[in-house]
Amino acid sequence: MKINDVFSLKVRVLDRYILGELKSPFFFGLVAFTTILVAGGLLFQMADLIIQKGVSVGIVIRLFVYYMPRLVVFTIPMSCLLASLLGFGKLSANSEIVALKSAGLSFQRIVRPVTVAAFFISIVAFIINESVVPLSERAAANVMKYEVLRESAPLFTQKIFIKEEGDGVVKRVIYIDRMDNDTKDMKDVTVEEFDQGRLARIITSLDGKWEDGSWWLINGAVYEISKKTKEVGLLFKFDRQALRLNLRSEDIENVNREPDEMGIKELLSLIRLKERLGESPGELWMAFHLRLAVPWACLIFAILGAALGSRPQRASSGVGFGFSVIIIFVYYVIMSFSKALGENGSLPPAMAAWVANLVFLAISLLLCSRANRLG
Repeated sequence: MKINDVFSLKVRVLDRYILGELKSPFFFGLVAFTTILVAGGLLFQMADLIIQKGVSVGIVIRLFVYYMPRLVVFTIPMSCLLASLLGFGKLSANSEIVALKSAGLSFQRIVRPVTVAAFFISIVAFIINESVVPLSERAAANVMKYEVLRESAPLFTQKIFIKEEGDGVVKRVIYIDRMDNDTKDMKDVTVEEFDQGRLARIITSLDGKWEDGSWWLINGAVYEISKKTKEVGLLFKFDRQALRLNLRSEDIENVNREPDEMGIKELLSLIRLKERLGESPGELWMAFHLRLAVPWACLIFAILGAALGSRPQRASSGVGFGFSVIIIFVYYVIMSFSKALGENGSLPPAMAAWVANLVFLAISLLLCSRANRLG
Protein backbone atom coordinates (compact mmCIF):
# COMPACT_ATOMS: atom_id res chain seq x y z
CA MET A 1 0.00 0.00 0.00
CA LYS A 2 1.37 3.42 -0.97
CA ILE A 3 2.04 6.14 1.59
CA ASN A 4 -0.63 8.36 0.01
CA ASP A 5 -3.18 5.55 0.30
CA VAL A 6 -2.33 5.08 3.97
CA PHE A 7 -2.66 8.82 4.58
CA SER A 8 -6.01 8.96 2.78
CA LEU A 9 -7.28 6.02 4.83
CA LYS A 10 -6.24 7.72 8.07
CA VAL A 11 -7.92 10.96 6.99
CA ARG A 12 -11.18 9.09 6.29
CA VAL A 13 -10.94 7.52 9.74
CA LEU A 14 -10.36 11.03 11.11
CA ASP A 15 -13.50 12.30 9.35
CA ARG A 16 -15.58 9.57 10.98
CA TYR A 17 -13.99 10.33 14.35
CA ILE A 18 -14.82 14.05 14.11
CA LEU A 19 -18.41 13.32 13.10
CA GLY A 20 -18.65 10.86 15.98
CA GLU A 21 -17.64 13.63 18.38
CA LEU A 22 -20.45 15.83 17.04
CA LYS A 23 -23.24 13.24 16.93
CA SER A 24 -24.11 13.20 20.64
CA PRO A 25 -24.10 17.02 21.07
CA PHE A 26 -26.30 17.33 17.97
CA PHE A 27 -29.03 15.03 19.27
CA PHE A 28 -28.68 16.53 22.75
CA GLY A 29 -29.22 20.00 21.26
CA LEU A 30 -32.18 18.80 19.20
CA VAL A 31 -33.90 17.43 22.31
CA ALA A 32 -32.87 20.30 24.60
CA PHE A 33 -33.83 23.17 22.29
CA THR A 34 -37.11 21.51 21.30
CA THR A 35 -37.93 20.93 24.98
CA ILE A 36 -37.22 24.59 25.76
CA LEU A 37 -39.53 25.77 22.98
CA VAL A 38 -42.24 23.34 24.05
CA ALA A 39 -41.97 24.35 27.71
CA GLY A 40 -41.76 28.03 26.80
CA GLY A 41 -45.05 28.26 24.94
CA LEU A 42 -46.61 25.19 23.42
CA LEU A 43 -47.01 23.34 26.72
CA PHE A 44 -48.97 26.24 28.24
CA GLN A 45 -51.23 26.41 25.18
CA MET A 46 -51.94 22.69 25.40
CA ALA A 47 -52.62 22.92 29.16
CA ASP A 48 -54.98 25.85 28.57
CA LEU A 49 -56.95 23.82 26.02
CA ILE A 50 -57.39 20.96 28.51
CA ILE A 51 -58.12 23.02 31.65
CA GLN A 52 -59.93 26.10 30.35
CA LYS A 53 -61.69 24.78 27.24
CA GLY A 54 -62.20 21.16 28.28
CA VAL A 55 -60.58 19.73 25.16
CA SER A 56 -59.90 15.99 25.37
CA VAL A 57 -56.35 14.78 25.95
CA GLY A 58 -56.44 12.82 22.68
CA ILE A 59 -57.12 15.95 20.62
CA VAL A 60 -54.41 17.89 22.48
CA ILE A 61 -51.87 15.12 21.83
CA ARG A 62 -52.71 15.24 18.12
CA LEU A 63 -52.25 19.01 18.10
CA PHE A 64 -48.93 18.58 19.90
CA VAL A 65 -47.75 16.09 17.26
CA TYR A 66 -48.86 18.38 14.41
CA TYR A 67 -46.94 21.34 15.86
CA MET A 68 -43.71 19.37 16.37
CA PRO A 69 -42.36 19.45 12.77
CA ARG A 70 -42.32 23.26 12.79
CA LEU A 71 -40.41 23.26 16.11
CA VAL A 72 -37.93 20.63 14.92
CA VAL A 73 -37.13 22.61 11.76
CA PHE A 74 -36.58 25.64 13.99
CA THR A 75 -34.20 23.77 16.32
CA ILE A 76 -32.11 21.88 13.73
CA PRO A 77 -29.86 24.92 12.98
CA MET A 78 -29.44 25.49 16.73
CA SER A 79 -28.39 21.87 17.17
CA CYS A 80 -25.83 22.14 14.36
CA LEU A 81 -24.30 25.16 16.05
CA LEU A 82 -24.19 23.50 19.47
CA ALA A 83 -22.77 20.25 18.08
CA SER A 84 -19.92 22.01 16.26
CA LEU A 85 -19.23 24.30 19.19
CA LEU A 86 -19.02 21.51 21.77
CA GLY A 87 -17.43 18.93 19.47
CA PHE A 88 -14.61 21.17 18.30
CA GLY A 89 -14.31 22.61 21.79
CA LYS A 90 -13.54 19.12 23.06
CA LEU A 91 -11.03 18.50 20.25
CA SER A 92 -9.35 21.82 21.01
CA ALA A 93 -9.27 21.19 24.78
CA ASN A 94 -7.54 17.84 24.17
CA SER A 95 -5.02 19.56 21.84
CA GLU A 96 -6.24 17.38 18.98
CA ILE A 97 -6.73 20.38 16.68
CA VAL A 98 -3.10 21.42 17.25
CA ALA A 99 -1.91 17.86 16.61
CA LEU A 100 -3.84 17.63 13.35
CA LYS A 101 -2.42 20.94 12.14
CA SER A 102 1.06 19.73 13.06
CA ALA A 103 0.41 16.69 10.85
CA GLY A 104 -0.11 19.05 7.92
CA LEU A 105 -3.91 19.32 7.87
CA SER A 106 -5.43 22.77 7.40
CA PHE A 107 -8.40 23.85 9.47
CA GLN A 108 -10.50 23.88 6.30
CA ARG A 109 -9.67 20.20 5.81
CA ILE A 110 -10.40 19.38 9.44
CA VAL A 111 -13.83 21.00 9.24
CA ARG A 112 -14.69 19.41 5.87
CA PRO A 113 -16.67 16.41 7.26
CA VAL A 114 -18.76 18.79 9.35
CA THR A 115 -19.44 20.95 6.30
CA VAL A 116 -20.52 17.96 4.22
CA ALA A 117 -22.74 16.58 7.01
CA ALA A 118 -24.31 20.02 7.61
CA PHE A 119 -24.98 20.36 3.87
CA PHE A 120 -27.05 17.17 3.89
CA ILE A 121 -28.76 18.21 7.14
CA SER A 122 -29.74 21.49 5.43
CA ILE A 123 -31.31 19.53 2.58
CA VAL A 124 -33.22 17.35 5.06
CA ALA A 125 -34.41 20.48 6.91
CA PHE A 126 -35.56 21.97 3.60
CA ILE A 127 -37.48 18.79 2.68
CA ILE A 128 -39.19 18.69 6.10
CA ASN A 129 -40.03 22.39 5.87
CA GLU A 130 -41.39 21.98 2.35
CA SER A 131 -43.30 18.71 2.60
CA VAL A 132 -44.07 17.88 6.24
CA VAL A 133 -44.58 21.30 7.86
CA PRO A 134 -47.31 22.60 5.47
CA LEU A 135 -49.31 19.38 5.92
CA SER A 136 -48.92 19.40 9.71
CA GLU A 137 -49.81 23.10 9.94
CA ARG A 138 -52.92 22.50 7.82
CA ALA A 139 -53.88 19.52 9.97
CA ALA A 140 -53.38 21.55 13.17
CA ALA A 141 -55.52 24.39 11.78
CA ASN A 142 -58.31 21.95 10.91
CA VAL A 143 -58.21 20.34 14.37
CA MET A 144 -58.37 23.75 16.04
CA LYS A 145 -61.23 24.90 13.83
CA TYR A 146 -63.43 21.83 13.65
CA GLU A 147 -62.64 19.90 16.84
CA VAL A 148 -61.48 22.46 19.41
CA LEU A 149 -63.70 25.40 18.37
CA ARG A 150 -66.32 22.90 17.14
CA GLU A 151 -67.05 24.71 13.91
CA SER A 152 -68.76 22.64 11.24
CA ALA A 153 -66.97 22.11 7.95
CA PRO A 154 -68.30 24.89 5.69
CA LEU A 155 -70.32 23.98 2.64
CA PHE A 156 -70.08 27.54 1.35
CA THR A 157 -67.48 30.29 1.21
CA GLN A 158 -69.20 33.56 2.02
CA LYS A 159 -68.43 37.22 1.40
CA ILE A 160 -65.66 36.80 -1.20
CA PHE A 161 -64.05 40.11 -2.11
CA ILE A 162 -61.64 40.37 -5.06
CA LYS A 163 -59.89 43.58 -6.08
CA GLU A 164 -57.99 43.98 -9.35
CA GLU A 165 -55.47 46.81 -9.64
CA GLY A 166 -53.18 48.18 -12.32
CA ASP A 167 -50.53 50.90 -12.00
CA GLY A 168 -51.68 51.50 -8.44
CA VAL A 169 -55.27 52.22 -9.51
CA VAL A 170 -58.32 50.03 -8.86
CA LYS A 171 -59.56 48.53 -12.12
CA ARG A 172 -62.31 46.21 -10.93
CA VAL A 173 -63.94 45.01 -7.71
CA ILE A 174 -65.82 41.70 -7.56
CA TYR A 175 -68.07 40.73 -4.68
CA ILE A 176 -69.49 37.21 -4.36
CA ASP A 177 -71.99 36.76 -1.57
CA ARG A 178 -71.72 32.96 -1.46
CA MET A 179 -69.94 30.18 -3.34
CA ASP A 180 -70.51 26.43 -3.02
CA ASN A 181 -67.20 24.80 -2.09
CA ASP A 182 -67.91 21.68 -4.16
CA THR A 183 -69.72 22.85 -7.29
CA LYS A 184 -68.29 26.42 -7.28
CA ASP A 185 -71.78 27.76 -7.99
CA MET A 186 -72.11 31.41 -6.95
CA LYS A 187 -74.95 33.52 -5.60
CA ASP A 188 -75.45 37.30 -5.80
CA VAL A 189 -72.39 38.44 -7.75
CA THR A 190 -71.60 42.14 -8.12
CA VAL A 191 -68.85 43.48 -10.39
CA GLU A 192 -67.79 47.13 -10.29
CA GLU A 193 -65.58 48.33 -13.17
CA PHE A 194 -63.54 51.52 -12.90
CA ASP A 195 -62.19 53.86 -15.57
CA GLN A 196 -59.24 55.99 -14.38
CA GLY A 197 -60.41 55.66 -10.80
CA ARG A 198 -64.04 56.49 -11.64
CA LEU A 199 -66.81 53.91 -11.21
CA ALA A 200 -67.99 53.36 -14.79
CA ARG A 201 -70.05 50.15 -14.86
CA ILE A 202 -71.83 47.82 -12.47
CA ILE A 203 -72.71 44.23 -13.32
CA THR A 204 -75.10 42.32 -11.09
CA SER A 205 -75.99 38.66 -11.34
CA LEU A 206 -78.26 36.39 -9.32
CA ASP A 207 -76.14 33.32 -10.05
CA GLY A 208 -72.76 32.32 -11.41
CA LYS A 209 -70.79 29.15 -12.03
CA TRP A 210 -67.41 27.69 -12.90
CA GLU A 211 -67.86 25.71 -16.12
CA ASP A 212 -65.42 24.40 -18.75
CA GLY A 213 -62.54 26.33 -17.24
CA SER A 214 -64.37 29.68 -17.25
CA TRP A 215 -66.53 31.79 -14.94
CA TRP A 216 -70.08 32.53 -16.08
CA LEU A 217 -72.70 34.95 -14.77
CA ILE A 218 -76.35 33.84 -14.98
CA ASN A 219 -79.46 36.06 -15.00
CA GLY A 220 -77.90 39.46 -14.62
CA ALA A 221 -77.79 43.04 -15.83
CA VAL A 222 -75.19 45.64 -16.81
CA TYR A 223 -75.54 49.24 -15.63
CA GLU A 224 -73.55 52.29 -16.72
CA ILE A 225 -72.78 55.31 -14.56
CA SER A 226 -72.94 58.61 -16.43
CA LYS A 227 -69.66 60.50 -16.31
CA LYS A 228 -71.45 63.85 -16.17
CA THR A 229 -74.62 63.29 -14.16
CA LYS A 230 -73.44 60.24 -12.12
CA GLU A 231 -76.82 58.65 -12.87
CA VAL A 232 -77.07 54.86 -13.13
CA GLY A 233 -78.68 53.60 -16.32
CA LEU A 234 -79.50 50.07 -17.44
CA LEU A 235 -77.55 49.04 -20.54
CA PHE A 236 -78.89 45.51 -21.02
CA LYS A 237 -79.88 42.32 -19.29
CA PHE A 238 -78.42 38.90 -19.99
CA ASP A 239 -79.21 35.25 -19.38
CA ARG A 240 -75.59 34.14 -19.51
CA GLN A 241 -72.37 36.12 -19.80
CA ALA A 242 -68.69 35.25 -19.39
CA LEU A 243 -66.86 36.85 -16.48
CA ARG A 244 -63.23 37.66 -17.29
CA LEU A 245 -61.44 36.64 -14.11
CA ASN A 246 -57.80 35.57 -13.77
CA LEU A 247 -58.73 33.05 -11.12
CA ARG A 248 -59.23 29.31 -11.26
CA SER A 249 -61.76 27.71 -8.95
CA GLU A 250 -59.01 26.39 -6.65
CA ASP A 251 -57.34 29.82 -6.52
CA ILE A 252 -60.23 31.23 -4.50
CA GLU A 253 -59.67 28.54 -1.87
CA ASN A 254 -55.94 29.37 -1.66
CA VAL A 255 -56.36 33.14 -1.33
CA ASN A 256 -57.18 32.95 2.39
CA ARG A 257 -54.72 30.21 3.33
CA GLU A 258 -51.73 30.98 5.55
CA PRO A 259 -48.23 30.81 3.97
CA ASP A 260 -47.16 28.24 6.60
CA GLU A 261 -49.82 25.88 5.24
CA MET A 262 -48.45 26.00 1.69
CA GLY A 263 -45.45 24.52 -0.07
CA ILE A 264 -43.18 26.53 -2.34
CA LYS A 265 -45.17 25.70 -5.49
CA GLU A 266 -48.43 26.75 -3.83
CA LEU A 267 -46.82 29.94 -2.53
CA LEU A 268 -45.50 30.79 -5.98
CA SER A 269 -48.92 30.12 -7.49
CA LEU A 270 -50.57 32.45 -4.98
CA ILE A 271 -47.92 35.12 -5.63
CA ARG A 272 -48.60 34.97 -9.38
CA LEU A 273 -52.32 35.20 -8.66
CA LYS A 274 -51.87 38.30 -6.48
CA GLU A 275 -49.73 39.89 -9.20
CA ARG A 276 -52.40 39.19 -11.84
CA LEU A 277 -54.94 40.90 -9.60
CA GLY A 278 -52.62 43.90 -9.26
CA GLU A 279 -51.99 43.36 -5.55
CA SER A 280 -48.57 43.64 -3.92
CA PRO A 281 -47.42 40.18 -2.76
CA GLY A 282 -44.43 41.49 -0.75
CA GLU A 283 -45.20 39.40 2.33
CA LEU A 284 -45.70 36.27 0.24
CA TRP A 285 -42.43 36.81 -1.63
CA MET A 286 -40.73 37.19 1.74
CA ALA A 287 -42.23 33.93 2.99
CA PHE A 288 -41.16 32.23 -0.26
CA HIS A 289 -37.51 33.30 -0.01
CA LEU A 290 -37.33 32.59 3.73
CA ARG A 291 -38.52 29.05 2.96
CA LEU A 292 -35.41 28.73 0.78
CA ALA A 293 -32.96 30.57 3.04
CA VAL A 294 -33.62 29.34 6.58
CA PRO A 295 -32.59 25.66 6.12
CA TRP A 296 -29.10 26.74 5.02
CA ALA A 297 -28.53 28.23 8.45
CA CYS A 298 -27.64 24.64 9.43
CA LEU A 299 -24.56 24.74 7.19
CA ILE A 300 -23.54 28.24 8.25
CA PHE A 301 -23.96 27.54 11.98
CA ALA A 302 -21.97 24.31 11.69
CA ILE A 303 -19.02 26.21 10.20
CA LEU A 304 -19.38 29.01 12.76
CA GLY A 305 -19.52 26.57 15.68
CA ALA A 306 -16.41 24.74 14.44
CA ALA A 307 -14.45 28.00 14.17
CA LEU A 308 -15.55 29.20 17.62
CA GLY A 309 -15.04 25.81 19.26
CA SER A 310 -11.49 25.44 17.97
CA ARG A 311 -10.28 28.39 20.04
CA PRO A 312 -7.76 27.47 22.77
CA GLN A 313 -10.07 28.53 25.61
CA ARG A 314 -12.00 25.61 27.04
CA ALA A 315 -15.70 26.08 27.73
CA SER A 316 -18.13 23.79 29.51
CA SER A 317 -21.18 22.38 27.76
CA GLY A 318 -23.34 24.81 29.75
CA VAL A 319 -21.34 27.79 28.47
CA GLY A 320 -21.50 26.39 24.94
CA PHE A 321 -25.27 25.98 25.23
CA GLY A 322 -25.68 29.55 26.45
CA PHE A 323 -23.37 30.86 23.74
CA SER A 324 -25.46 29.03 21.13
CA VAL A 325 -28.64 30.64 22.44
CA ILE A 326 -27.06 34.12 22.20
CA ILE A 327 -25.88 33.53 18.63
CA ILE A 328 -29.28 32.19 17.57
CA PHE A 329 -30.97 35.18 19.22
CA VAL A 330 -28.78 37.65 17.29
CA TYR A 331 -29.41 35.71 14.07
CA TYR A 332 -33.19 35.90 14.44
CA VAL A 333 -33.07 39.57 15.45
CA ILE A 334 -31.25 40.33 12.20
CA MET A 335 -33.67 38.12 10.28
CA SER A 336 -36.73 39.81 11.84
CA PHE A 337 -35.34 43.25 10.97
CA SER A 338 -34.51 42.29 7.38
CA LYS A 339 -37.88 40.54 7.04
CA ALA A 340 -39.67 43.77 7.97
CA LEU A 341 -37.61 45.66 5.37
CA GLY A 342 -38.44 43.03 2.77
CA GLU A 343 -42.17 43.10 3.48
CA ASN A 344 -42.47 46.88 3.27
CA GLY A 345 -40.41 47.08 0.08
CA SER A 346 -37.31 48.77 1.51
CA LEU A 347 -35.27 45.72 0.43
CA PRO A 348 -35.97 43.18 -2.31
CA PRO A 349 -37.43 40.09 -0.58
CA ALA A 350 -34.78 37.85 -2.18
CA MET A 351 -32.05 39.95 -0.58
CA ALA A 352 -33.82 40.49 2.74
CA ALA A 353 -34.34 36.75 3.27
CA TRP A 354 -30.62 36.06 2.93
CA VAL A 355 -29.21 39.00 4.93
CA ALA A 356 -28.85 37.06 8.21
CA ASN A 357 -27.30 34.08 6.41
CA LEU A 358 -24.81 36.27 4.54
CA VAL A 359 -23.80 38.15 7.70
CA PHE A 360 -23.14 34.97 9.65
CA LEU A 361 -21.47 33.30 6.66
CA ALA A 362 -19.02 36.20 6.42
CA ILE A 363 -18.31 35.95 10.17
CA SER A 364 -17.88 32.17 9.89
CA LEU A 365 -15.40 32.41 7.00
CA LEU A 366 -13.44 35.12 8.81
CA LEU A 367 -13.19 33.02 11.98
CA CYS A 368 -12.22 29.95 9.93
CA SER A 369 -9.41 31.95 8.34
CA ARG A 370 -8.19 33.01 11.78
CA ALA A 371 -8.47 29.45 13.11
CA ASN A 372 -6.32 28.24 10.21
CA ARG A 373 -3.55 30.67 11.20
CA LEU A 374 -3.66 29.79 14.90
CA GLY A 375 -1.80 26.82 16.31
